[in-house]
Amino acid sequence: MKCATFHFHGELNFFLPRRHKHNPIEHPFDWRGSIKDMIESLGVPHAEIEWLVVNGVSVDFDYIMQDQDVVDVYAFPDEIDIEPKVALRPPFPGRPRFVLDTHLGRLAAYLRMMGFDTLYRNDYPDEELAEVSHNERRILLTRDTGLLKRSIVTYGYYVRNMNPQERLAEIVERFGLAAHVEPFKHCMKCNGLLHPVEKHAVVEQLPRNTAAHYDIFHQCSSCERVYWKGPHFEKMESLMNSVLNGHNHDE
Repeated sequence: MKCATFHFHGELNFFLPRRHKHNPIEHPFDWRGSIKDMIESLGVPHAEIEWLVVNGVSVDFDYIMQDQDVVDVYAFPDEIDIEPKVALRPPFPGRPRFVLDTHLGRLAAYLRMMGFDTLYRNDYPDEELAEVSHNERRILLTRDTGLLKRSIVTYGYYVRNMNPQERLAEIVERFGLAAHVEPFKHCMKCNGLLHPVEKHAVVEQLPRNTAAHYDIFHQCSSCERVYWKGPHFEKMESLMNSVLNGHNHDE
């Protein structure tokens, strides 16, 4: 029986059972397996991993494990100072775009509020989520570790927090979104793009008395939902500013 030793660093310990957290893991094996498959068998999805080091040398996911290998697994590039580094995936192309699983509807609305192209349906099957993430090069946000282990998923992340506002802050920090915010660019309901619209064109869609108190309106180019700067807007703006300034915000 062969054996390898795994060291998981930083927040990757989140995925490990308590007895293994922040401890070396002795992993016996008697098959020819890739480092990716062995790591995922221990509970850590490949989409969360940034760097792999075996016996002091940076490797990729295709590395075939050998007897007595010592493996270090990292979630962030600045956790290790080693050259050359073998990248496990190309840098995300351009501005972050997302697809979210069925458990994250509120987070989807918040990301759209901040101007991010975010796909969400409450009936996405896992296979379709993985395919959309792969085919459209979107970051897959999920509460399902199994989904992040699907081989076609290149960019993905397991959302740790349970509170919707804390989830938003978590994603903003994890993916450096503060530099990319374009507030109220997307419809919070359907992800369509918003455009300015004259009051007379939408007055029949407005709640009673709204037209009398507001003059500036925007409309979704897809679902035709109308937006204006009422109390709900102020609440969303307050939440967004709170997240960007690093403060907690209670709903």
